[in-house]
Amino acid sequence: MSQYEIVKVTTKKELEKFIKFPFDLYKSDPYWVAPLIADQKKFFDPRYNPYFEHSEVQLLLVLLSGKVCGCISAHTNNNHNSFHQDKKGFFGFFECINNSEVAKILLTEAEKWLREKDCNVMSGPYNFSTNSECGLLIDGFDSPPFVMMTHNYPYYAALIEKAGYNKTMDLYAWLLTTHEMPAFLESVGKRFEKNKQFTIRCLNKKHLAEDIRTVFSIYQKAWAPNWGFVPMSEKEFDHLVDSLLPIIDPELVFIAECDGQPAGFSVALPNYNIILQKIKGKMNPLSIAKFLYYKNKMKSLRVITLGVIPEFLGKGIDTLFYYETWKTGLKKGFTTGEFSWVLETNTMMNKIARHLGATVHKTYRIYEKDI
Repeated sequence: MSQYEIVKVTTKKELEKFIKFPFDLYKSDPYWVAPLIADQKKFFDPRYNPYFEHSEVQLLLVLLSGKVCGCISAHTNNNHNSFHQDKKGFFGFFECINNSEVAKILLTEAEKWLREKDCNVMSGPYNFSTNSECGLLIDGFDSPPFVMMTHNYPYYAALIEKAGYNKTMDLYAWLLTTHEMPAFLESVGKRFEKNKQFTIRCLNKKHLAEDIRTVFSIYQKAWAPNWGFVPMSEKEFDHLVDSLLPIIDPELVFIAECDGQPAGFSVALPNYNIILQKIKGKMNPLSIAKFLYYKNKMKSLRVITLGVIPEFLGKGIDTLFYYETWKTGLKKGFTTGEFSWVLETNTMMNKIARHLGATVHKTYRIYEKDI
C-alpha cells in the first residue's frame, strides 16, 4: 500500500510548500532559474490573476513522511473550450522527484479532478495556457532557459509517457549568436524597407494605452488560427501587459500598419533570466543591487511573440520584424537571440529561422491523454 499522502492545496502554508518545492528539487541544477516567490504567490491568487474569473484551478501535492516529493496543477480553461468546442482539461507546474509512482499519483489525481469538471482529455504542461509558460523540455538541458521559458530534468518525459501520455505538439526554441546582421536578413530587410504598402514603428510611450489596445486587437485576429490558441479576456491581457511593462524595452516592440490599419506586432524581451538566476527568487536590497548591476550586462534577448493578421500575410512583415529587432538589438549590444517558441508545424517561421542561420537549441513538448 502506498505511503504517499495526496494534498489538495487550500491554505497559505500549503501554497508556500507548492511554490518552494522546486527550489529544493533543483538546488543542484546549475541551469534552473528560480521565479520570484512574490510573483508566484500573486499568480496563484484569484484576487490578482484574472484567469480565475473564467476557469478553475486545483493545486496538488504528494508528500512522503511530510516531505513534498511532487506537485502539479489541474485546471480547466473555459475560454479554450468555448473557442475550440471541446472538453479539454489541463495540467501544469509539474515537478517531481525521479519516481514513476509519484508521477503517476500526481497525474492520476489531476485527471480525477478534471473528470469531475466534465473534461475528457488532459493536456499539458501549461502554466496555465499557451499565453504563459508551457511545454516540457525534452532536448537542450545544458543551458538555462530564456526569459519566460521552462526548464526541467531530463527524466520528466519518461515519467509522463509511462503514465500514458503521448506527444501532441513540439515547440522549438531557435538560437542565433552573431555580432553582425545576418546577410540574408539584411538583404531581404532592406528590400522590404522600401515597400510602401506598410510601415513598422516602435511602441509609443506617449500613447501607451492606445498602442496596447492596438496590440490586443492584432492578437485576437493574428493568433486565432494558430494551434493551441486560447483567447484572453481584456483583463487577462492587461494583467499580462502590466507584468511585462517593467522589463519591456519599447524600442524592441514593433507594430506594423498597412494603409493605416493594424497588421501585426512583435515583442522581444531582454533575457532577464540572467538576473533572476542571481536573485534566487527573492527581492531585497541585495537583489535590487544585483538587478541594477547586471541589467546593462545582458547580451541576449528573446523574441517572445510575433504575428501578422492573416489578410496581411505574404507581404514580408514577419521578416521585417526580425530585421528591425536585430538591427535595434545590435545597436543596444545584444548579440544572441532566441526565437521561441515556434510550432513544429509552422513551416514559414521555421524556414525563416533556418535562413537566418539559427539552430534549434531546445525543444519543448505538449502531451495529451484521453481521461
